[in-house]
This record gives sequence, C-alpha cells and structure tokens, in this order.
Amino acid sequence: MQRLIAFGAGIAVIILIAATYVATMMGGEDDIFAECPGSQSAGAVGGPFTLVDENGQTVTDQDVITEPTLLYFGYTFCPDVCPLDSQRNADATDLLAERGISVRPVFVSVDPDRDTPEVVAAFTDYFHEKMLGLTGSPEQVAAASRAYKTYYKKNDDDPQFYTVDHSTFTYLVMPGYGVVDFFRRDDSADTIATRTACFAEAAATAN
Repeated sequence: MQRLIAFGAGIAVIILIAATYVATMMGGEDDIFAECPGSQSAGAVGGPFTLVDENGQTVTDQDVITEPTLLYFGYTFCPDVCPLDSQRNADATDLLAERGISVRPVFVSVDPDRDTPEVVAAFTDYFHEKMLGLTGSPEQVAAASRAYKTYYKKNDDDPQFYTVDHSTFTYLVMPGYGVVDFFRRDDSADTIATRTACFAEAAATAN
C-alpha cells in the first residue's frame, strides 16, 4: 500500500514542479504571491468540480472555495493517515483564526460507496465545526480527483472493511487564483498556518 501511495504522490509532485516552472517563466498575476514560501502555480492542478456536501446538496467549486481553502482528499474509514491529517488541518485553521484569518478546511471523500453525506458530516464535525465534508457519485469523485491530480485506488480484499490507497497532499486553494501551494504529510499545523497566512494577506492586499 505504501508503494502505491508513494507512486501516486510522486506523480503529483512532478506535475506541481512542472507547473511552478511554467509560472516562473511566464510571470503574471501570480507574482503577488512571489514573497510567499512554497509558492506554487495553479496552472496544472485544480479546476471545476461538482460534488455533494455533507447536507446532501449538490455544490460546485464556486460554492465551496469562497475563502482560502485547505482541500484534502481521503476517506472516513482510513485507519490513521486521514484522521491525523484532518486534525492537523483543523489545528492550522484555529492558528489562522487567532491571526484574524478565516480559512475553510475541506475533506473530499475518495470512498463514495461508503461515505454518504451523513458519514462525512459526522467525520468532519468531529475535527472542526468549519470543516466541510464532500462526497458524490463515483464519477463526480473521479472527476474532482483528476482535476487535482490526486491518486486513489480501492483495495477489494474485503467487501465491507476494504481500504483505499490515496495520495495525502493538502492543497491551498485561493478563490480567484486556484491552487497556490500544497502541503505534505510532514508539514506541521504551524507551517501550514504560516504559509497560508502569507497568501491570504497578499491576496487581501492585492484586492
């Protein structure tokens, strides 16, 4: 399983590095984030999606990404990785709130067969009142995953208690700019908060 996760994560890193190179060569409006550590291009990663929120309502990226957003793809039956990453993202949200910066943590399920709106609601509510859970049909989830270049694969070893291999990046998505940065599993809540604050403040200044 770890090899599969590493493989999918490696592909995402290559794509993100390539996107950063293009942004550096072309310049443009993303220059407002030039001083932010870890700045990445939105060019190759991210895009429109249609999913179902934890209240059973169909939503699009325009409905969801209305402020700086920490977007994570995982599943609620995940034994360790997803809960730890979700708690870290929740902690980063609180650290940013202390600095007067509002962000939205979002959890997108890659296990639509089990993760109904009610299930993702219970999962996200446990970590943070602002965390939004998203699920959808298998086709909707697959389309969102493709947009964000994430990897996931259901292991059919058990019909009920199966696991899902998946990449573990958290994407920082800014309304009007798209993906501007991403965080790995070993990035702390403080690191996420510090880097996110830079982008949020730069965007606020530009607007």
